[in-house]
Amino acid sequence: MPARLFLTSGDLVADRRYDFARDLQLRGDLPAAADLLQQAIELAPNFVSAWFTLGEIREQLGERDAAVVAFQKARAADPLDRHGSSLHLMRLGAEPLSGMPQAYVQVLFDQYAPRFESSLVDGLGYRGPALLFKAVLSVRSAARKPAFFRRGIDLGCGTGLAAAAFAKEVDYFTGIDLSPRMIDRAGASGHYAELEVADMAQGLRGKPDASADLILAADAMVYVADLASILFEAWRVLMPGGLVAFTTETHDGEGVLLGEGLRYAHSEACVRASVEAAGLKLTLLENLSARNEDNVPAPGLVVVASKT
Repeated sequence: MPARLFLTSGDLVADRRYDFARDLQLRGDLPAAADLLQQAIELAPNFVSAWFTLGEIREQLGERDAAVVAFQKARAADPLDRHGSSLHLMRLGAEPLSGMPQAYVQVLFDQYAPRFESSLVDGLGYRGPALLFKAVLSVRSAARKPAFFRRGIDLGCGTGLAAAAFAKEVDYFTGIDLSPRMIDRAGASGHYAELEVADMAQGLRGKPDASADLILAADAMVYVADLASILFEAWRVLMPGGLVAFTTETHDGEGVLLGEGLRYAHSEACVRASVEAAGLKLTLLENLSARNEDNVPAPGLVVVASKT
């Protein structure tokens, strides 16, 4: 996983106390770490990283109310919310479920980029692109249509793993990712004719109507709370007969959940409703896991929908 984000307080002594606190936290001495973080915050009241880490520790200690206050302080000190404090507030039930802060996602994957493929493929057994490729071939075969696409869009393209899986089937690939460092690596892959730094919704909004016949989102919808908002833009951008194919994590309950790994999980009913709301036709939905968590397949869905 990516290196931990650190935003300096601008006070050398406060920064050093933060470092000592992190060392204690990693060694399991949470009360002592919290004391040092409190000292750092007294020296630098707007020390974002100290507030965020204190929130994590309070949560680990079961001190929910204190954790909520710390995460609120961290977000107030950094309105961009690069640490993702709002996600922890959602997990603690202090705020309703909503979308992820763009700055958090961008920083996360900028840091992740140098070891993204090795961590994902080797460490987590990532198989999302292969599952999507098989699903798209199955849908095209059932419709008695060739699995060749003139223009494809890869949402949350990362380093280009999905484009690599579809390279021989797509004539012109556009990759969209919020992380500039991921886009740099995608460019080096040689699979894209065009690359754009943007979040998925922004990227699609910039595309003309009926300008693509395949849209992919491999392990990207787990960072989207409202699937319908993305799928509606996909419907507009797709040509008649075009496909949108994506993976997402799932759960046995209802609606959308934010899991411990700070990734959204969508129930099957939620996925079906989102596809329908976007005006798309669901052509395939399979319960298949795109990656492992703690060496166990994470519950997931592989989805293909078409524009009729």
